[in-house]
Amino acid sequence: MAKAIKMDERELFLQEITDAFGPSGFEDEVGVIVEKHLGGFCEVMRDGLGSTVGKLVGASETPSILIAGHMDEVGFMVAGVTKGGYLKINPLGGWWPHVLLSQRVVIKTREGKLVHGLIGSKAPHSLKPEERTKVMEIEDLYIDIGASEDNEAYKKFGVRVGDPVVPYAQFEKLGPDGKFLMAKAWDNRIGVAVAIEVAKALKGQKHPNTLYAGGSVQEEVGLRGAGTCAYFVNPDIAIAIDVTLAADIPGSPNSEWGEKIGKGPSISVMDGSLLPNPRLLDFVLEIADKKGIPYQMGSLSKGGTDGGRFATTRNGIPSLTLSIATRYIHSHYSILHRDDVDNLIALLVETVKALDFKAIEKIKY
Repeated sequence: MAKAIKMDERELFLQEITDAFGPSGFEDEVGVIVEKHLGGFCEVMRDGLGSTVGKLVGASETPSILIAGHMDEVGFMVAGVTKGGYLKINPLGGWWPHVLLSQRVVIKTREGKLVHGLIGSKAPHSLKPEERTKVMEIEDLYIDIGASEDNEAYKKFGVRVGDPVVPYAQFEKLGPDGKFLMAKAWDNRIGVAVAIEVAKALKGQKHPNTLYAGGSVQEEVGLRGAGTCAYFVNPDIAIAIDVTLAADIPGSPNSEWGEKIGKGPSISVMDGSLLPNPRLLDFVLEIADKKGIPYQMGSLSKGGTDGGRFATTRNGIPSLTLSIATRYIHSHYSILHRDDVDNLIALLVETVKALDFKAIEKIKY
């Protein structure tokens, strides 16, 4: 067995936050972690949906900057129980069902008990010719928890309709230097972690504003928490942190020009929900160039981010989305690169330190 690569403090934090249970609508465990890491030096605040941010006052209460990822991960909800004791599921977020067959999951009951299970699949020996080419649907899937008759799922395991489900996966460092980080829920615990690390880095430093850093809820089901969070905080500037598609895998249609992991954070010029404020975009690009921080330019025609909802809250908030290129998102395991994490944190720290009244007035008008 290969020897495990030692983790530093930042990686231990990333393991903690990705291991946490938190599909859309059930982000409480992640919110507790956010409060744990920000509560010692920030005023921790929550909106009515559960979005959680820490308030770090710099030289002035205003202007205010919101930096947030989304705390939820893609998962499922128990939709029903068959007579044989199998669990039927509804998706929480977007899934390609083919990545789910024979994968382990964990269900959390209302009492907080964790129940392990397996998404069932037929053995290849029993597949009919037409089944071998069939596109699977979520409604065709089921979870086997070891129950054997109707109601046993509840009587013996405590599982009921409405209970949340997430992938069962563990954090691991890959590659000879351990910089390839594999875990569940990078979409988008990495955004939440980055926001928290920015606040930690600015603790005790001079910055001409007040920073709100943390995580929104229910992004994967329609950017819902971003709207309430931005309304609650009412910032002058909002920056969403998310993941984006890594193009450095076999078969990627944009492999020649898309983002690659380890080559710097992605600065988005558009996605399916947001056309960023152009002056804020140029401001961040200028800082990256001035400070010698590597970056990539990103563009997505499909898929939205919290930045889209930040931008349309109240009378409009100048917004931008920064991302980390990540392989295999919306599956049990995704992979990103540690250097991209560190460089994104560095870029955001320098950005916050430069966002004074004068800069924000130029961005707004």
